[in-house]
Order: sequence, then C-alpha cells, then structure tokens
Amino acid sequence: MRRALAGCLALALGATPVGVFLLLRRMSLMGDAMSHAILPGAALGYLAFGLSLGAMTVGGIVAGIVVVLAAGVVTRASILKEDASLAAFYLLSLAAGVMIVSLRGRNLDLLHVLFGSVLALDDGSLLLIGGIATLTLFGLALLFRPLALECFDPAFLRGVSRWSPVAHYGFLMLVVLNLVSGFHALGTLMAVGIMILPSAAARLWAHELPALLGLAVVFAAASGVAGLLLSFHADVPAGPAIVLMCGLVYFASLLAAPGGLLAGRLPVRHHLES
Repeated sequence: MRRALAGCLALALGATPVGVFLLLRRMSLMGDAMSHAILPGAALGYLAFGLSLGAMTVGGIVAGIVVVLAAGVVTRASILKEDASLAAFYLLSLAAGVMIVSLRGRNLDLLHVLFGSVLALDDGSLLLIGGIATLTLFGLALLFRPLALECFDPAFLRGVSRWSPVAHYGFLMLVVLNLVSGFHALGTLMAVGIMILPSAAARLWAHELPALLGLAVVFAAASGVAGLLLSFHADVPAGPAIVLMCGLVYFASLLAAPGGLLAGRLPVRHHLES
C-alpha cells in the first residue's frame, strides 16, 4: 500500500499536468489512443523477457513513438485527418497487443498488462515512475511558455518562434513516457484516466493555467488516496477504484463547479435579503 500510494502521488505530479495540456490542446482522445498504442511494444517485451520492467518499458516507449510518427506521416501524405489515422492505429495496436500476450501468457498476464497492478509495484517500478515524473516536471518547466502559447494560439507561436516543433514533439514524447509510466500501475486501458479526468474536473473550477495545473494535481492525488482506501476496505481492484474516484471528482465538479451544469441555474439569495 505504501508503494502504491507513492506511485499514485508520482503519477499525479507527472502525468496529470500532461493531461491538462492534452485537454487544452483538444487532444484528450488522442491520449487515449496513444495509451493503447504502447501495448504491442510492451507485449513484445513481455513475450521475449517475461514480466521484465526494462523490456516492457522500452518496448512501450518505442511502440508509442512509432505509432505517433506513423499517424503523422499518414495525416500528411493522405486525405485522412489525424483523428482517423490515430483511431486506425489504436485499434490495430490493441488487437496486436492482446494477440501477442495471448500467444505465451495466461489470462492473468493479460489482465496485468491491460489493467495494471498498482498494489504490486516493486522498487524498480516505483523508481521508474518517480524518474519519469521528475523528467516530466523539468520538461514542462522548460517548454511551459511555448506549450501555453500553442494551446491558445498555435498559429501565433509558429509565426514568432522556432520553438513550435520542439514544443510539439517534445510534448508528445512526454505523453508517451507518462503513458508508459501509468501503464505499469494502471495498465494500458486505464493509464489515461488519471491524466484526463482530474484535468477535466479542474477545468470546471479554474480559468488560469497555474491554478488549473495545481488543482488537477490535487484532484489526482486525492483520488489516488481515496481509491486505495476504497480498495483496501471494500476488497476491490485498486486500479479501477482509483479511476472511479477520479470520475467521481469529475461528476461532482460537473454539478457543483462554476463552469458546470448547474452554474447560474440555482437560486442565489441576495446578501441584503433577510
């Protein structure tokens, strides 16, 4: 439980800020597609070396980068839009990954790859997640200004700075790294949950980027703690419990936040009324 808690806090610090920028760039579904794109590489690493941390990590990173680059090439060389090419690669990657794991493994191994095992994090996995979170924070600090500009006016950034391609591809690398990090704890199917759901909830409360980033991290960390407590006391799987807590925060924000569904619809009592 201590390792699981440390892993969830590291994911909240590293992966959730990346999810904020995915949300602002309208790339949330792209993040979901990329989370499945890492599956064939991780499965090949598993097929060759078993449940090896290093092999599955390297395989996932390589597969994620290949899919991102291939989708970009298809988008530029054909009439297909980026979302269509990513959807095609996502489906093929998911099917290929499940097939590869099934060639050698058991159903338990397939469940481990798809849904993760946050309660089984060892020291190596925890160091990997913490290292990627640290690298992500440094990367976001370095690319913060061009990333912020690209979120709100990408054409302006391309016109005034040569940092536009650096920010774009650097950010995609951070996305892949954090999806691989989340894969070890939550699996390929739910790694994107701790990135997007707290970010969407924070977006309903905050309007400035620093406040949005901070609130998203707080929501993700609180959801991780609540999910682990629910898993311990109710004897349910920890990964789905964490993502469900993220979803609960999102739906509560959707109802109660100033940018939510009930904003402006509830009667407000004037302070002069008695």
